[in-house]
Amino acid sequence: MEVIKYNSSLKYEWDKFIAQAKNQHFMFYRDYMEYHSDRFQDHSLLVYKDGALIACFPANVNENVLYSHQGLTFGGFITNEKMTTSLMLEVFSSVIDYAKKNNIKEIVYKCIPYIYHSIPAEEDRYALFINDVQLWRRDVTTTIYLDNKIEYQERRTRSIKKAQKNGVTVSESNEFERYWEILTENLYSKYKTKPVHSVQEIQHLHSLFPNNIKLYIASQGSDIIAGVVVYLNPSIVHCQYIASNDDGKSLGALDIIFDFLINHFQNSKKYFDFGISNEQDGRYLNSGLIEFKEGFGARAVCQDFYRLEIK
Repeated sequence: MEVIKYNSSLKYEWDKFIAQAKNQHFMFYRDYMEYHSDRFQDHSLLVYKDGALIACFPANVNENVLYSHQGLTFGGFITNEKMTTSLMLEVFSSVIDYAKKNNIKEIVYKCIPYIYHSIPAEEDRYALFINDVQLWRRDVTTTIYLDNKIEYQERRTRSIKKAQKNGVTVSESNEFERYWEILTENLYSKYKTKPVHSVQEIQHLHSLFPNNIKLYIASQGSDIIAGVVVYLNPSIVHCQYIASNDDGKSLGALDIIFDFLINHFQNSKKYFDFGISNEQDGRYLNSGLIEFKEGFGARAVCQDFYRLEIK
């Protein structure tokens, strides 16, 4: 078995493997990963056995720590249907040996939630257990099984009707700049932060992946009052950058957007994921935020983070 650090000459091989993986995501394609190459020192790995590529590991390195790429929501080993549990144990052993030889003191590993798997792909979780790896963070996202939905809470239903009564409409849009003004103001007023992606970055990523990254807005007349950016994978709709202005909040604009999206994707996707509702490495749960999401019938899916000390 051989572990090789990624370089640009391997782009085609990397992307081809991602496209056929059983836990693929468009974020793992090199064009997506490299939009923020100035912020992270890429140290992605490719693992070969008998000359055949069997796993990719999107990663960056910082101060002798190898991270599941910090610019991505999750990562871990990307594998195809040929990956078995025994083989994954070999992969872990080889990458640990690689870390020792390259002065890497620790590996921080972010598991891919099972809702992103086209077929079972949790061989890495067993390998983490066998290697006595420490669970140090757990995020909770909220997800709807679109073929087995729970009814909305009455509060959500009332809010949707209120938005409809006040002429709020939902549509797909490319007006990222107008929406980013609402989003930026919302994040700063609530958390004194700004969006991870600048408007120029999200527009660039949208141009690279127009079928995967979409903006949906709620409008009253010509005014944008709320919006949601969705990331689309083969079986899942993932929501992020959720925001509304004061008018949107009073009119239930986010409720009508989510109702539209849930129904719009019901027959083409398996899961509808609202994203996480916790902070401080998973230790703080934003109860108001998760209650809002659970009001649409979403329930918990955990995303785990591990630390592996290299001895």
